[in-house]
Amino acid sequence: MQTITSLGHAEAQKAIEVIQAEMLRRGLAGVVAVADQHGELIALLRLNGAPLPSIQIATNKAYTAARERKPSREIGQAIRHPEKGFDIAYFGDPKMVGWGGGLPVSVEGVVVGAVGVSGLPEAVDMELAQLGIAAILAQ
Repeated sequence: MQTITSLGHAEAQKAIEVIQAEMLRRGLAGVVAVADQHGELIALLRLNGAPLPSIQIATNKAYTAARERKPSREIGQAIRHPEKGFDIAYFGDPKMVGWGGGLPVSVEGVVVGAVGVSGLPEAVDMELAQLGIAAILAQ
């Protein structure tokens, strides 16, 4: 038997609350997705005015970060590498993405879930996702 540690609803809600407050403070509209250790959705928030495609993109960013155990941007950087780049289709999963904004949540070196943010510039998506992770880990 294995005991698996994963984010739950309380942690997901905390991340969403913190990111939502920051987006509203800045007058931004985006989408926040929080996934469990398998990359499956726990919670989602789309603020008014957020681009509709960002719903799926935020979900896929969180999925990618949890499944690959690394930031989604690292996947994107690897596929764009001039000599070692590869077609992301080789991952065999159409939900994998390479845009920044999906970050894994690790506790004691174990990935327990991920936060994905979409709808804003990549640097802002990554910054907001990090705020959500900090809120989870502060609990």
